[in-house]
Formats: sequence, C-alpha cells, structure tokens
Amino acid sequence: MTTQVFGHKSPDTDSTGSPILWAWYMNERGVAAAPKLLGEPNTEAAFMLERWNLDKPEIISDVADDAAVVIVDTNNPAELPANINNADIQAIIDHHKLVGGLETKGPIDITVRPLACTATIMVDLMGDDAAKMPEAIKGAALTCILSDTMEFRSPTTTDHDRAVAENLAADLDIDIPSYAAEMFAAKSDVSSFSDAELLRMDSKEYEVDGTKFRVSVLETTAPAVVLDRQASLVKSMVSVAEEDGVDQVLLFVIDILNEEATLLVPNDLVKAVAEKSFDATVSGDSVVLPGILSRKKQIIPNLKV
Repeated sequence: MTTQVFGHKSPDTDSTGSPILWAWYMNERGVAAAPKLLGEPNTEAAFMLERWNLDKPEIISDVADDAAVVIVDTNNPAELPANINNADIQAIIDHHKLVGGLETKGPIDITVRPLACTATIMVDLMGDDAAKMPEAIKGAALTCILSDTMEFRSPTTTDHDRAVAENLAADLDIDIPSYAAEMFAAKSDVSSFSDAELLRMDSKEYEVDGTKFRVSVLETTAPAVVLDRQASLVKSMVSVAEEDGVDQVLLFVIDILNEEATLLVPNDLVKAVAEKSFDATVSGDSVVLPGILSRKKQIIPNLKV
C-alpha cells in the first residue's frame, strides 16, 4: 500500500512542498509513499514546482477507509479530508498548536515543534540522510522555509529555521534575497483569481467565543493590487461566509516589505474585532496594523469579539 502524504486544504508553499519532501524520504527508506494535495496550490507554490521541475502532486478530495496517510503542516480535522478519522493515520509532522479531534487506529509518530516551517522539522528528522536530498528536494525545502518565515521577517522565525535555510541555499548556490524576491513576486500575482478564490486561498477557520471566522491572509509585496479590489472583495465575503458556514470572513492583506497588515473592515463586527484584538482605532473601511505578519502567532491568539 502506498502511503499518501498531504497537508491542509488551500495548500500554501509549505503544504505543497513538505509532502514532496517527506514522500521522497519515505521512499528513500524503502516505504512506498506519494505526495498529495487537498486543493490547487497557490501561486508561490506553483512557482516552486516550476522552478525546481517538480511534478504537481495529485489533488484528492477525500481518503478511503484504512488508507495509509501521513499528515503534515496541520493537525486540525477541519483542514483535512472529511473521512480522515477512518483512515490509517501513521504520523503527524507539524508546527501548529494542537487542536484535537483526530483519531488514530493505534500509537503513531507525532512530531510537533515550535519552528516556523514544517520543512525545517523534516530536515532535522532526516538527520544525515538530509545530505542525500536531490537538488530539487533541497530547493523545495528552501522555498518552504523562506515562504513560512517571509524571508526571516515573520516573528515565527527561529535561529534554527534561518540556519537550515542558509545551509540549503549554500548547497544550491542560491542568493536568498534574490530568490525570495522571485518567490514573493509570484505570490503577489493574483490577477487570475476571483474574489472568492482570494478569500479562500490562504485561509483557516477559527471560532472565537461562539463566532465562527474564516481568517484569510494574503501575503504580498504589492498590497495595492489587492486593496484596489476592496469593494468587490467585501461583497464576496458575504457569499463566502454563507457557503462555508461561518459568521464572518476576516481578510488581512500582509505587506511583506513594509511589515504590516491591512484588515478590511466591512461592518461593525469586524470593527469591534480590530479594536479589541489589536488595540486599533478604526475610522474607515480598513485599518493598518503595524508589525502584524503572522496569523499563527499574532492574529489568531489575539482575536476577540
């Protein structure tokens, strides 16, 4: 049986690249494995696949009963296939807080570490075998780390993430600032996506005191491109919220270079969230939040209604 390795829905670079890394490693150790995706990869992840000549993993919508799986870059059942608890979960490799709700058929290997990127954890777990990674696999690992750390700008970045990335870049003869600029340019090109696709592209569902949110972030070096679509994005928030069964979509447009977020404020609920959560003063239909870059470390933990 081939083990399926996948991350979360709405796959970003880490949830696209890390399944590729770990499936390679499992095969290297003689265990048949294949990377999978739970949706179309975002533009930066697509850039990574093309840049390193990697095949796009098959997109799956669910898993069969007793299917062997390894879960990476999440441990949240809401971000996984509906039938996940009937699969044979063999391992979890993640860097997010434990959410609860997953069930396994027996004891499994679980690695959850306070690092910025799943790929960093995987390089550590590989030990000496990491040196055997082909160039394309090293390139994917580097791209994942630079993405999740926003080229070391994110407050989730650790010295270890930076060290692993710098070692990979040296092996690949890659200049990190130049390569990261290419990555972020690809991530910022959202012209071909509908408003609904943008709102779901990098988003996760969270409940705060009984209010259900879809918390969406768009990391970009060209925030004006997104903010110019504010009126239509706000309209789409209503339909996306209804379709996804949440009370409100929160959209944070992350300006990577200026290290700040702009939160769209379509109504009084979001205004209250902004003011209570980030000690902000809201006077219009958006608010700039200086220094806010990380959903995991700065947005989600602070949300109040």
